[in-house]
Amino acid sequence: MKNSRIAAEGLVLLGCGKMGSAMLEGWLARGLPPSSVWVIDPFPSDWLKAQGVHLNTALPAAPAIVLVAVKPQMMADSLPGLQAMGNAKTLFVSVAAGTPIAYFEQVLGSDTPVVRAMPNTPAAISQGITAIVANDRAGDAGLEEAQTLLSAVGAVVRLENEAQIDAVTGVSGSGPAYVFHMIETMAAAGEAQGLPAELAMQLAKATVAGAGALAMQSDETPSQLRVNVTSPNGTTQAALEVLMDAESGFPALLKRAVAAAADRSRELARG
Repeated sequence: MKNSRIAAEGLVLLGCGKMGSAMLEGWLARGLPPSSVWVIDPFPSDWLKAQGVHLNTALPAAPAIVLVAVKPQMMADSLPGLQAMGNAKTLFVSVAAGTPIAYFEQVLGSDTPVVRAMPNTPAAISQGITAIVANDRAGDAGLEEAQTLLSAVGAVVRLENEAQIDAVTGVSGSGPAYVFHMIETMAAAGEAQGLPAELAMQLAKATVAGAGALAMQSDETPSQLRVNVTSPNGTTQAALEVLMDAESGFPALLKRAVAAAADRSRELARG
């Protein structure tokens, strides 16, 4: 990882579950020295113990970055211990859902540079997408540093304001679960049409993975790709007449689902 400040001053990872481990693996693969990383995690995995990082030891006084990856319910117990790093040059990057920038400013000090990020679970295979937004103290420099860090696990996009985080949560943060459920239901529907369960699941997984890859790599829009595969009065059109029904199909259903996730994100942020 080409960031001399991080290598020289250190990076602290607060919490190293699935998301934290995925990010750490990405950083180390990109050349960040294990000696420049401090990890605080009460239940370290065997994999983490073998990485050569500083594990559950005294932290540097002023690390370049603290990446907060603890579960939201553990935040109140974990973050106050880092107050001495607030109101200084240390950049705090949070991937904790439902925890607003204002909370970090309240606990760490109003002059603390903070970037809030919303990644998603495909980060575990470096295929995630993360949205980021910063407070004024972090500014563009903080966004650049956060983007360098988070790009280790996938694409990174910048938001115009923090309020957009809730919509991001509804679309990409929670979105992988919608796709996983679609795979489940496609496979079940295939079984209902007479396919063996294992074959139906294999077909459903490969179809969703292939269609997603095609959508990412094609110069055509998803709408055009849909048209390309839909022959007039054919099998796909018959299915799409069900799925695209304005009241009972995907348009209404996903709109409600994304809104429900975004609303819950707002509730969590309000505490």
